Formats: sequence, C-alpha cells, structure tokens
Amino acid sequence: MSFTNVPLAALLIPAMLFLAPAAQALPDDADKPIHITGKTAQIDQVKQTLVYRGDVRIDQGTLRVVADEMTVEYENERVVKIVARGTPARYQQQLAENQGHVRANANVIVYHTQSEALDLEGGARLLQHGNELTGERIRYDIVEGKVDAQATGNGPVRMILQPARMFR
Repeated sequence: MSFTNVPLAALLIPAMLFLAPAAQALPDDADKPIHITGKTAQIDQVKQTLVYRGDVRIDQGTLRVVADEMTVEYENERVVKIVARGTPARYQQQLAENQGHVRANANVIVYHTQSEALDLEGGARLLQHGNELTGERIRYDIVEGKVDAQATGNGPVRMILQPARMFR
C-alpha cells in the first residue's frame, strides 16, 4: 500500500491513540514507597548514591524496573534518579484501571522520579496496547503521555501500530 494518497490524519490518528492512554498511568504510583532488591548493595553517603548489583528489582506501586545493576541517586533523603543497566533492563507500569500495561526495555533506563520520566538508551523499545516503538533512544514522559524517539547512525525509528479495532 502506498501512503501517497492516504490523508495525513489517517496516519496520525493511530499514533495519537498509541500515546493517549499513557497519560493515564496510575497517579498514586509516585506516592508509594520504592522497594529495591539485589544481590549486593553499596552506599556512598558522600556521593549520595546506592549501587545495587545482581538481579536488581525496583517496585513502586505498579511500576517495576528489573536490571543487572542499578544506581540510585538521592538528595536530601529523596530519590531523584534511578539508572538501570542490563542486557536489557526492563520497565513496566500499569495504566489506568483496566487499560493494561506499558512496557519498555533498553540497555540503560534512567527513571527521573521527580518528573516521572524515563530515558531509554541503547536498543530502546516501548510497547503499549500491542503497538511498538523502537529506536536508539526514547524519552517517555509518564505523566504527560509524551514520547520522543531518536535514531542514531543508520538505524531508523520504527513504529508498529495495530489496527484501530484494538482501541475499542
């Protein structure tokens, strides 16, 4: 099928549907405690970091991040950033009631706890409602439901959209 005769709105509507439910992530997740498990943990009070290694898992409400290694940065006893590294690191979070999950994976996932945003770097992949977005880097604003994807080198940004009937 050629897209030369397809109206622009027909191409944009599925993309907007892909992103719209993301703004409805469960709002109280950010207010829940952060639970971290791993095989080892190192605390550096001067640098205000905690480094976990080996089968690391973070749970905060319905948000879950799993990786080989995670660095937790804090200021004034508040977590401000979590950097997860893995092959790949994985993220998932429940959307609003009965809306399914958003899932992501990348070599590095940076979770900005204050702004509730994710940076996915290195083979980034974001999945929601059967739709898929891939690129070298993806920025996902959980609260606003906005996604910005970038390619580096010769690799493109790719999106796979399911038929509109999937959104009914």
